Amino acid sequence: MEQNTDLARLPPRVLEAEAHAPELAAVRQQARAQRDAAVRGVTSVAAMRAAIQQATSTLPLISSVPRYRNLDAAEFRALAAQGQPFLLTEPVTRWPLARMDAAVLRQQYAGMPVRARVGDYINTAFAPDRAMQDMTMGAYLDLIAAGDYSLPPYLGNLELRELNRLCHWPTYFDKMGPPRFWIGPAGTITPLHADYDDNIFAQIWGSKRIMLAPPHHEPYLYVKPANEILIGSPVDAEAPDYQRYPLAQQASLIECVVEAGQLLYIPAGWYHQVHALAFSLSANRWARAMPLVLSHDDHGVRA
Repeated sequence: MEQNTDLARLPPRVLEAEAHAPELAAVRQQARAQRDAAVRGVTSVAAMRAAIQQATSTLPLISSVPRYRNLDAAEFRALAAQGQPFLLTEPVTRWPLARMDAAVLRQQYAGMPVRARVGDYINTAFAPDRAMQDMTMGAYLDLIAAGDYSLPPYLGNLELRELNRLCHWPTYFDKMGPPRFWIGPAGTITPLHADYDDNIFAQIWGSKRIMLAPPHHEPYLYVKPANEILIGSPVDAEAPDYQRYPLAQQASLIECVVEAGQLLYIPAGWYHQVHALAFSLSANRWARAMPLVLSHDDHGVRA
């Protein structure tokens, strides 16, 4: 497998010993919760989560995700304030990266450092010591070409600036976090979870099936927080095991296939499970502000 000194550019991973030290973990969790609240301008993320669930509980349930050709920033924000997901069918088609193909990863970016999710990254998705392996893009492509795995290795949640230079992100949010890239063959899965930030998800190559559930259906999903803004669920939204998770029968699960060139808005608090249907390159950005569904009435959570 290729070695590259640039691998040092990847952020450090949580050491297993640190992940299992209760006192250290509690201190870090409290400090992170305070930072997360300050970034979003709220009194607490827990209060913000409750406000989002209350706001969405009054919305009509949808059976499919609405689709629009394109929206300007004002139109986007007005629609997003309604608190439900929607799909834009054209914005990503104009990105330079969208006009390339997967061969460019090996031709131009083989030496780029990446971190692959390996092994059973589904059942350990929300654990602090999930199995990861640092390598180059070329080594990753060799790994998936070899096909010696039961679950395809996945490049997920990576800040790849080299690729982002070929993307043109719309300015829908006042404050956005850095772009995060997701690369892998058909069969890669991000299990059901909710991020408590507004999210724009761009499908650049390939296609993905995304299953969605509204925030106020959280009681049906047997959730376990990874942290205050990331809440995981063991329910497989594509094939729920109702014997093991009987309450999941009450959850509204909505299927949305996102094709290359399309952009999906996932409001803060909406549960989503992501399954690649073909070799796929996706990217997303999370807002770093009060969720738009609370923009008209923040339910007393503003700091």
